Amino acid sequence: MILNRDQVAQRLRKRSGDRLIITPVPLLKNLEKSGSASVDLRLGCWFVACRPSRVGVLDVYRKAKQVPNEAKLAKLFYVPFGADFYLHPGMFLLGVTLEWVKLPADLAAYVIGRSSWGRHGLIIATATGVHPGFTGCLTLELSNVGEIPIKVMPGTEICQVFFHRVEGDDPEFLDKSHFIGKRRPELGSIKLDDVATELARGIHPRNRTL
Repeated sequence: MILNRDQVAQRLRKRSGDRLIITPVPLLKNLEKSGSASVDLRLGCWFVACRPSRVGVLDVYRKAKQVPNEAKLAKLFYVPFGADFYLHPGMFLLGVTLEWVKLPADLAAYVIGRSSWGRHGLIIATATGVHPGFTGCLTLELSNVGEIPIKVMPGTEICQVFFHRVEGDDPEFLDKSHFIGKRRPELGSIKLDDVATELARGIHPRNRTL
């Protein structure tokens, strides 16, 4: 069940225990009056852009030591408040939310772009699911699928997050991914699991020894 505006505001007002935290705190009076079931989040100042001229192709099927590292694939840069940048058609960037988010054990969330931006071609294809226990700034995948450049400034309301209850929550089983606690976007790496590796070698998963 998705939390409504009053439930979200009540969670954010809680001051003890395992609680929902968003910093800077949204204007709760505005949230309660909005009628929305989501919280708007703002664009932060850190971005990651891919380096297309450095690597001809991203090949995760090569040996681990041969896969290009993040320094070769991408460049991290900072845009201060008051400054702007242009997202040109076909361009792709990683950004982060201005807000630091912490989810308790009984809440999960998902993030989507604001339709007002989407109708102008700016797609916020985020890492949509946010697991219980996540802590950090949310990574945003910014892509201009329109026909004209789009001007964007840090601090702009860029996405919205919906919260929902997790049944049978267990504090022992929380998000422990590599991206916990991050304030800057990271490209990360793609790792093949054992099944994918064996399929590539022509071994059927049913023939694996347990």
